[in-house]
Amino acid sequence: MKFLAVLFIALLAGCAATPPAATPEQLREQVRATEIAFARTMADRNLAAFSSFLAEETVFFSPRATHGKDAVTQNWSRFYQGPKAPFSWAPDEVEVLKSGSLAISSGPVHDPDGKLIGRFMSIWRLEAPGQWKVIFDKGCNCPLRP
Repeated sequence: MKFLAVLFIALLAGCAATPPAATPEQLREQVRATEIAFARTMADRNLAAFSSFLAEETVFFSPRATHGKDAVTQNWSRFYQGPKAPFSWAPDEVEVLKSGSLAISSGPVHDPDGKLIGRFMSIWRLEAPGQWKVIFDKGCNCPLRP
């Protein structure tokens, strides 16, 4: 009988500890906020913060594929040198899979004077509740939207 009481309490505790599932809109806002914080690392000139948003197995195309968090951080370190950011970006599109495990963000890239110079696309993976990491990233100066 004591075993059943302990089992019942454990089951109740497990139910109480399970957070409610995030809605699709909440997930989109998580990714949007994460992308904005990721972009802020460039403005703040904070390479360590930039690296913290990368999945260990991330792949960045700039222009060729660079594989892995350490290699991408090393490759992007050139953009974090000097007092002024060479470019900025912000999301204007965010979508999340129905499963809530993967997301895409995309938006404009501007030069230091605010001129539109391209678009970026980042693929994000949910690695822990509320913790999104970049797994793929690619920018282009393809036909630009006004």
